[in-house]
Amino acid sequence: MSRSKVEFTNRDGHTLTASLEQPDSGPIRVMALFAHCFTCGKDVVAASRIARALTEQGIAVFRFDFTGLGGSEGEFGNTNFSSNVEDLLDAAEFLSEAYQAPKLLIGHSLGGTAALVAASRLDSVEAVVTIGAPATPAHVQHLFANQHCDIKRDGQAEIDIGGRHFNIRAQLLDDLEDWSSRNLVASLRKPLLIFHSPVDQVVPVSEAADLYQAAVHPKSFVSLDDADHLLSKSADSEYVATILAAWASRYLDFGEQETPTSRPQVDDQEVVVTEEDARFLRSLYTQKHQVLADEPVSNGGTDQGPTPYDLLLMSLGACTSMTLRMYANHKSLAVENIEVRLRHSRVHADDCVNSEANASKIDQLERHISYQGNLTEAEQTRFLDIADRCPVHQTLSRDIRITTDGGQSEMNPLSPDQEKDNDQHQA
Repeated sequence: MSRSKVEFTNRDGHTLTASLEQPDSGPIRVMALFAHCFTCGKDVVAASRIARALTEQGIAVFRFDFTGLGGSEGEFGNTNFSSNVEDLLDAAEFLSEAYQAPKLLIGHSLGGTAALVAASRLDSVEAVVTIGAPATPAHVQHLFANQHCDIKRDGQAEIDIGGRHFNIRAQLLDDLEDWSSRNLVASLRKPLLIFHSPVDQVVPVSEAADLYQAAVHPKSFVSLDDADHLLSKSADSEYVATILAAWASRYLDFGEQETPTSRPQVDDQEVVVTEEDARFLRSLYTQKHQVLADEPVSNGGTDQGPTPYDLLLMSLGACTSMTLRMYANHKSLAVENIEVRLRHSRVHADDCVNSEANASKIDQLERHISYQGNLTEAEQTRFLDIADRCPVHQTLSRDIRITTDGGQSEMNPLSPDQEKDNDQHQA
C-alpha cells in the first residue's frame, strides 16, 4: 500500500487535510471515500486498518479530517452535521477532478449517517456502507445531554468527549434536530451494507435496525458480534474490510484484475511502457516486474507513481548504493546503512563553452551519500570516489546516443481473409 498526503479546499475556503491509500501496483480499480466518526480524525485506528485492508483488494481509499478537526482548517465550533455533508461533497468533487470519482462511500458512526445523505446527492456513488452508524444525526446529542440546557441558554458550552474538549454551539443542536425528522435512506436507491455490533455501547444496535427497516433493497446487514464501537481490535476492522470488498464487488464494476496474460511481451534487457489513462499514468514493464509512473496532481497527473525524473534519480541512487556495498564487502570495510539522496535541478552554465546550444543552463544531479562506519580519511575519500564508478553514473556521464523508430499500428488488424477481400475491392 502507498499512502500520500493530500490537501483540498472546501466551499468555505478552508484547506482540509487528507490521506489517499492506493494499491502498491496497478491502477486504481475503485475509489472509496471514507467519512470518520464524530470528533474523530482521518487517522483513527479503525479507518486506517480498513483502508489498508481495502487497498489489498485494489480499492483506493480517500479519508480526510472534517473542518476544524485534525490538520484541517476552520473551527469545529462553527461546524454541524450539514457542514460535514458539504465537506464530503467537496471531497468527492476534488477526487473527480484530481483522481477519479468515488464509487463507494463508507461512513463510520455519525460519518455513516453523513455518508447516507451525501450518497443521495452524488451520481458517481454506486454503493454505500455504514459502520456503527445512528439512524439519525440527533443520536449524538447524548454525548452532551447534561449540558444541553446550558448550550441552549448561553449559545455554547465546552464539553468533554473522550478526554478532549470541544466547543459546542447551539446551531449544532438546531441542525441535528432538523435532520432528525428526515428519513435519510428512503430515497437513497443505492445498495446499502450496514455493519453493527450488538454490544455497541455508543450507538445501540437498535439504530441499525431502524436504518435497515427504512432502507429499500438491495440492503444487507452484518453483525460484528463482540466488536466495540471503534473497532479497536484489528481482527474486527480487517473482517469489515474483507466482507466489504466482497459485497462491493457484486454492485461495483471493479474492472479486470491484471493477469500475467494481460502483460505485454517483454524481451530480455527490454523495458516496455504502456498507457493506463489518457493523461500521464503509465505502466513500466520488465520481464518480471511492473511499476507505475505518473505526474503529481499539480501537473495534471494523478500522483499514482514517481515522475520520470524521480525514476531517473532512483536508478542512479540504486546503482550508487549497490556499487558502494559491493566495494565495502570486497574491501571488508565496516560500513552500514548506506543512504543515497539525490536531487535534479538546472543551473546556469555561464562557464560552458557551448552555452548557446543548451540555453545557458545545464542539468545538475546532486548526490549526497551517508553511512555509518569507522573509516580512515583515505578510506573515506576512496569510498566516495567509487560512487562515480557505478554503471549508471558512467552511462549518464558519457555521450548518449538514442535512436528512435516505429510507426502507426493497426487499431483492429485485419484477418488474412479480410485483407484479401479488401485487396479485391480496391482492384
